[in-house]
Amino acid sequence: MAGHTENSITIDAPFDLVWEMTNDLENWPRLFSEYASVEVLSREGSTTTFRLTMHPDENGKVWSWVSERTPDHEKRMVRARRVETGPFAHMNIVWEYAELPGGVQMRWTQDFAMKPDAPVDDDWMTDNINRNSRTQMALIRDRIEQVARDSESASVASSR
Repeated sequence: MAGHTENSITIDAPFDLVWEMTNDLENWPRLFSEYASVEVLSREGSTTTFRLTMHPDENGKVWSWVSERTPDHEKRMVRARRVETGPFAHMNIVWEYAELPGGVQMRWTQDFAMKPDAPVDDDWMTDNINRNSRTQMALIRDRIEQVARDSESASVASSR
């Protein structure tokens, strides 16, 4: 048995802004509420290897892991995977972006399996990822839409 999640949200902002903000790894601690820091370890071609560190959980534990991420602007897709898997046997994530009449749909598909000795099973992690993805996506949407509104206001003001 393995875990699989799919979550999506539509962001009312231009594609280039959505792409730029969601792929600016160094800015993730300001885009996501769960990340305390991002440390870029290496860049090879379009692939970035980086360490993500979360804010302490309710028990004071700080979770951190290394992932790699390869964006493909032409295909409007990002493939990512955990290199340091921690409690996961594997964790792969695909981000897909599609322009729609109401903005840009951003979809996250996550395929994973928990290790046999992990403190939680695939079902528990599936529920956790679904719940957390919806929270983070709404936050990301709100932050990107605010930047889009601020940018639009600034360009209207400068054209006067």
